[in-house]
Amino acid sequence: MTEFMRNSDAFTWAMESDPRLRSTVVTVVVLDKSPDWDDLRNRFDVISRKLPMFRQRVVPSPRPAPPRWEYDPEFHLDYHMRRAAVPPGGTLDDVLETARLAEMQDFDRARPLWETTLVDGLASGGAAVICKFHHALTDGVGGIQIAMELFDLSPQLYPHEPPPQPEVSKPPRLSRYRDTWRYDRGLLRNVLTGATKWAPRLVYDIVRQPITTSRSAMATAASVYRTVRPIRRPGSALTKERGLVRRVGVHEVPRAQLRDAAHRCGGALNDAFVAGVAGGLRRYHEKHGVSVGDLHLTMPISLRTDSDHMGGNRITLMRFDVPVGEADPAQRIEAIHSRVKAVRDERSLPYTQLIAGALNMVPRWYIGSVLRHVDFLASDVPGVPVPVYLGGAAVRAQYAFGPTIGSAVNVTLLSYVDTCFLGIDVDAAAIPDYEVFHDSLVAGFDEVLALAD
Repeated sequence: MTEFMRNSDAFTWAMESDPRLRSTVVTVVVLDKSPDWDDLRNRFDVISRKLPMFRQRVVPSPRPAPPRWEYDPEFHLDYHMRRAAVPPGGTLDDVLETARLAEMQDFDRARPLWETTLVDGLASGGAAVICKFHHALTDGVGGIQIAMELFDLSPQLYPHEPPPQPEVSKPPRLSRYRDTWRYDRGLLRNVLTGATKWAPRLVYDIVRQPITTSRSAMATAASVYRTVRPIRRPGSALTKERGLVRRVGVHEVPRAQLRDAAHRCGGALNDAFVAGVAGGLRRYHEKHGVSVGDLHLTMPISLRTDSDHMGGNRITLMRFDVPVGEADPAQRIEAIHSRVKAVRDERSLPYTQLIAGALNMVPRWYIGSVLRHVDFLASDVPGVPVPVYLGGAAVRAQYAFGPTIGSAVNVTLLSYVDTCFLGIDVDAAAIPDYEVFHDSLVAGFDEVLALAD
């Protein structure tokens, strides 16, 4: 039977009717030298055989079924694998400019949703690999799982026997309608089965414990509302415009120091990370003479379990307010820790796919109202903890640039060994003076890191 998109992925796909809400993810892997091209190409060939979506495109389905994944009968690996070069003596800034353009460009929707570019010519013989993929293909943790298929623990090159190539045949047109009908029938059957299973239990609980049951139902309903409620205006009076131009940049912070700063304040590394971003936003507002209080944050929450396959998208986006106006970094970490804990305990999390399925049925303007007024997005992705190699070249750094999806800025933390590499993706309409913002963000992390001294 045809494989349909998960509801959350279909939501991500459909909201791109507004190009400001595109879900393009770009990662940059910095290497000490140019990797072996044939080895790099072969590894992506192996991945495309192991993970079907790397050889599949997205095809619309008759409503109400979501879009489906379908093998691209004209899949061509060399279309997705490219080579480029910067001028002699090129720097990371030259690579980031290529990454910036990739971040702004949409995919060819007649093909699988990924591209990889090897950039040669960096100073001292260095190189970089830029990977671009749609968020429906994988989330951050799934991306790290895929990366582990690319990386080696030594510079030695070993032959890789690719798995068999999947047999691809174009499905008959009528089969698509038949599979859609089966999907809709299965969905209806699941709804009826669930109602038959839970209705008697609900009636029993109401009769036996009416107050407790009512409170529990109301708490769940309130949690769902907090997940889907529209945000009518940004929390910031300064960064409220949205556009299509992006600016990207990077920053690095010591992982141990950031973790120690968090622990001294009773928080986790993620809390200190968000506190650093919030501190940068506060300083940016102060430099423009604009007061700021709480700002709206979107944070991806991983729902991945040990039973989930490699890759894939297993996150939900939760929105809550962060005390950006709090000048004391220690108190900011404590407050963020408390709010993040409340979000991770939301009753709505087990119903993520049901909520996404319901949102897929509402008008696109409502989806825009849910996302466009978010102030910033922050994502913490635990990366590879040991030194690795790609095509015989040593990996020196890894940066991830997550999509803004309607926010003014997305800051993504991707750890590698003992360093946290920050990828900064800015909506230039919201933050036109990127250099000022970058200086503010660095200062925001400096005040958090100072807590570990």
